[in-house]
Amino acid sequence: MKGFRSGFVGILGRPNVGKSTLLNRLCGEKLAITSSKPQTTRNRIVGVLHQPGSQIVFLDTPGMHETDRAINRYMQQVIAKVAADVDIAVYMADVTRAHGREDGLTLSMLPADTRVPVLLVVNKADLVGSEQVAERVELLEGLFNFSGTFITSAITGAGTDQLVEKISLMLPEGVPYFPEDMVTDQPLGFRLGEIVREKLFDLTKDEIPYSTAVVVEHMATREDGLLELGATVFIEKESQKGIIIGKKGSMLQKVGTAARLEIESQLGRKVYLELWVKVKKGWTDREGLLRQMGYE
Repeated sequence: MKGFRSGFVGILGRPNVGKSTLLNRLCGEKLAITSSKPQTTRNRIVGVLHQPGSQIVFLDTPGMHETDRAINRYMQQVIAKVAADVDIAVYMADVTRAHGREDGLTLSMLPADTRVPVLLVVNKADLVGSEQVAERVELLEGLFNFSGTFITSAITGAGTDQLVEKISLMLPEGVPYFPEDMVTDQPLGFRLGEIVREKLFDLTKDEIPYSTAVVVEHMATREDGLLELGATVFIEKESQKGIIIGKKGSMLQKVGTAARLEIESQLGRKVYLELWVKVKKGWTDREGLLRQMGYE
């Protein structure tokens, strides 16, 4: 398709810099779950932005986090694969936090091929003064040869239009990878399970969300149009079960209600959601169990 531009753009950075919020902002809808807690994203999340004359395929990635647990090794492999396969990389930094080891580790994974441009995005600029932004930009630009720098707020959208404009101009000529009505390649069951997991992040104690996985086991439409969903929340320890369920089922009910309301909002239809809780001991550090949870 002569004159048409398309390509893959990886979004990389340490945990909680706003990568998923940026993906959702750029694509105009919620494709990746978000949380104030770090390490919410575990998979590569695809978001497709369709524009006249171009198609940008954004790849959201987990935050770089250095531990030796199997799930963290899996997430590091996701980051490395995205960094190796994209046409353009976006390195994202949080201006409200000092430059640290995880930032440096992410920088070390940026494409080594100089033919792959890397853009610097300094995010959360709405939360600090211009002097602090300028100091962070100067530091980062001294660490890597970026092809452009953008000061953004993924929450408000400031600076994101300029970022998209630059990416569109830098894309190689090609053909659309996805049809115009497709904004992600994530299966519906995965997306709905992620909404449940997001509510677990929002509502449970700090240590609990990192030990949970959600698998949609059942999805069917009744004759009256109601969507039936059944999902299992997997945890690592028997002691965590009571926290997830809560007194007389109160916590699980809160999670289920919050998830159901968001699912209904996204799908535009009524939903019946049933949640179960099961223990899979040490699943975050066992590769076979990781695959059962969909991390492969």
